[in-house]
Amino acid sequence: MRIRSARTLPAAVAVAATVTGSLSWAPTASAQSTDPSPTASTSVAPRNAAETETGGVAIVKKDPGGDVLAGASFALFDSAGKETASGKTDTQGQLAFQDLAPGVYRLKEVSSGSPLHDTVDDQDVIVTPGTDTPLTIVDPFKDASVRLTAKDDKTGKLLPGSTVNIGSGTKTILTLTTGSDGTAAGKLPINSRTGSDFWVKQVKAPEGYDLYKPSKTFQAKPGDPVTVTTTNAKTATTPPPTEKPTGKPTDEPSHKPTPGKPGKDEDTPAPSTSETPAADETASSTAAPAPEGALAHTGADATPWLIGGAGVLIAAGGGALFAVRRRGTDDPTDES
Repeated sequence: MRIRSARTLPAAVAVAATVTGSLSWAPTASAQSTDPSPTASTSVAPRNAAETETGGVAIVKKDPGGDVLAGASFALFDSAGKETASGKTDTQGQLAFQDLAPGVYRLKEVSSGSPLHDTVDDQDVIVTPGTDTPLTIVDPFKDASVRLTAKDDKTGKLLPGSTVNIGSGTKTILTLTTGSDGTAAGKLPINSRTGSDFWVKQVKAPEGYDLYKPSKTFQAKPGDPVTVTTTNAKTATTPPPTEKPTGKPTDEPSHKPTPGKPGKDEDTPAPSTSETPAADETASSTAAPAPEGALAHTGADATPWLIGGAGVLIAAGGGALFAVRRRGTDDPTDES
């Protein structure tokens, strides 16, 4: 520390002069000199202005927790910008500048002397005569450097356009958005030697990705770098159809007959060899139709009728053939 000279008090100096002499009378006839006679006495002018009284500045250095900080460097500049004093705080966090002429000075903190603390801005100090101006300076903790990255949860690819809020308690402190390189950076204030707790929450997802809704927590210490990473999953899309379209109409007409309504391609019973239909065949062909307005019969209802009709036709045909053969056997004379 540059030590100024000790404070001096103004001293009044009194000078007294004593002059003694004798007076003599010249004879009347003697000639008198035209020059004035020099006085025999001498006098000393007293000092009208006293020496200016000085002042000083007494500094106490602390951190936000109230702990004193040793080794902090300060410099003091006068109104003309010239450095008039400098020094460091002692083990009690104290530093005194003395023997300063009254006036306005500029105090600059050159270094905090601590890896955890930052310096304060320059400030003006007024020095008054006969007084040491007290000044308490609180150095803040250094900000933590936070780096944000956004990634694809499957490939790890860095994603631009991810916006997050970072805060503590109920207060949002910082908002960051990743750039084209998928990263962003900022500063977080720290209020403790051991660090502070923060939360991060994504408020806007990258384009084509789902929002990551849960919030994460992390801790940051004074002056330390911290990296925060958010991961996002791609937004689900509708899968393409598994079968390729053929270009043919899907509603093709069915060739199967409707139950209860025979189609035109359905096999019809073979006609009888007899020219006149059998009584059973006539009866089956003239069966009463279903009354109008009734519900259509199902295939299961029509099947017994078809089977019965076929049996009747087979029996009638067999009977007619048997009658023809018997007639040929009973009338042999007809051939002669």
